[in-house]
Amino acid sequence: VCLSFNPQSTLLATGSMDTTAKLWDLEKGEEVATLNGHSAEIIALSFNTTGDRIITGSFDHTVAVWDVGTGRLLHTLIGHRGEISSAQFNWDCSLIVTGSMDKTCMLWNAATGTHVATLAWHSREVLDVCFDYAGQRVATASADGSARVYNAGTKQCIAKLEGHEDEISKVS
Repeated sequence: VCLSFNPQSTLLATGSMDTTAKLWDLEKGEEVATLNGHSAEIIALSFNTTGDRIITGSFDHTVAVWDVGTGRLLHTLIGHRGEISSAQFNWDCSLIVTGSMDKTCMLWNAATGTHVATLAWHSREVLDVCFDYAGQRVATASADGSARVYNAGTKQCIAKLEGHEDEISKVS
């Protein structure tokens, strides 16, 4: 359903309808780890910029934070009331942003897994989220046909981008 290279391009992560994610060694072409912990399909995954952590987002309404070296579950981010659509670390690996079918975007402390803020400005599902390269802004794409940009520090909406006639499924 989803896949991502680690920053070093030595591993590929795959997320599946079978509720697991797998890490693959690209040089050997072998599986290195299976990440078990979700109760529904995994539809989003992303490495942090150093490659030592990966997050998986699931239709079970949770996001899991994993240690890449050991395959161990570090934190489960619980708070969304709908399926996860997307999840990403910021550049310095201090924050995680998650988007959900519950019409919200949430910010989390990446080290502790604690909830930092809920950004609830869309009238329909949040389909994609991302940080800017400095990690200071968050962008969201929604089924309501708008994209929004938030200041990650103040948690305020700084831009509402409207003009599409239908849903926006990706933002970058």
